[in-house]
Amino acid sequence: MHDFVVNVQTRVLSVVRSVLQQNAISADVQPESRLVDIGLNSIGMVELMLKVEAEFDLILPQLEITPANFQSVKAMERMILNQLGSGSE
Repeated sequence: MHDFVVNVQTRVLSVVRSVLQQNAISADVQPESRLVDIGLNSIGMVELMLKVEAEFDLILPQLEITPANFQSVKAMERMILNQLGSGSE
């Protein structure tokens, strides 16, 4: 299970770095980094949400699309693990 969690975090970091690069934002992103503080705006957040859905082949429920769930890599990781966990039952 630990490898699965690490894999999810690695994939989320990769998606975040990709979106930052597309938005010409140069930053060292850590799991706890606040994405707004790094410079990601609302359009970047929408891009991020769409890329996360594509990366993990899921559609996020409307209730999960909140600023809190997209404030950091760690928050997104928790949200994705919850979604993947509920989808496999």
